[in-house]
Amino acid sequence: MIHNSRARAWWEITIVLGLSVGASAVYSVVSLIARLTAGVPLSEQSASLNPSRNTREWLDFTYQFLGIFFELFVVALALYLLWTARMSGPARIGLTFAQPGRDAGRGAALFLAIGIPGIALYLVGKALGITVPLDVSPLDGYWWTAPILVLSALRAALVEEVIVIGYLFTRLRERGWSDWTIIFSAAVLRGSYHLYQGIGPFVGNVVMGIVFGWCYRRWGRVMPLVVAHLLLDVVSFVGYPLAVALFPDFFKVPQ
Repeated sequence: MIHNSRARAWWEITIVLGLSVGASAVYSVVSLIARLTAGVPLSEQSASLNPSRNTREWLDFTYQFLGIFFELFVVALALYLLWTARMSGPARIGLTFAQPGRDAGRGAALFLAIGIPGIALYLVGKALGITVPLDVSPLDGYWWTAPILVLSALRAALVEEVIVIGYLFTRLRERGWSDWTIIFSAAVLRGSYHLYQGIGPFVGNVVMGIVFGWCYRRWGRVMPLVVAHLLLDVVSFVGYPLAVALFPDFFKVPQ
C-alpha cells in the first residue's frame, strides 16, 4: 500500500508537469538544439513571446483569450490536488488575499530586485551572443492588445509560481526532499523552460528561481511571487513597444 501511494504521488507530479511547465521544458530544449544547429548565431535569431494567431482581429482576440483561459485549468488542477479536508489548495500555498499589503510590498521589492539585474543580464547575454533577441509583444495594436498582454502576464505568473513553487514544494516536501534540494531543482526546471531564449535567460531564470524559492521558504506564501512575476511580465509585455521606440538599437530584433 505504501509503495502504491508513493508511485501514485510521483505519477501525479509527472502528469501535472507534463500538462504544464514540464512539456514547455522539453520543447525549449528541442528549440535550443534546433537554434544551435541552425548555422546562425543565437544573437542573429529571434523569438516571439506573444505572436499574433490570426490575421482577422476578432479571431486573433478569440484565440488569444481562449489560449490564456484554458491554460489556467492546469493551475486549477494543481490547486484541486492540493486540497485537503482541513485546508483549501490556495490556502496551503498562500495564494490568498489574507495579507494584501504585505504581499504587494514584498512582490514589488522582488520585482525591483529581479527586474533591474535582469536587464543587465540581457545586455550581457546579447553582447556575448548567448541570448536570443526577443520580440516580446508582436501583437498588432488593437484596442484589446494591452488587456490581453496583461492577462498573458497573469497566466504566466500563476502557472509558474503555483506549479513550480507552491505545488512542487508541497509535494516534494511530502516525499522527504530537503528545502534546498527543492529550491535548486525547481530553479533548474524554471530555467529549462526558458532555454528557447538562449543560455543567458536560462541562467537568469535559474537565479530568479533560487531567489523565489528562498522567499517562499521564508514567507510560506506564493502570492508575493505571483505579484512580482506579474509586474515583471506586464512591464516586459506592455512596456516593450515604448522601450523599442526609445532604444531601437538595443531592442532590435533580427528579421
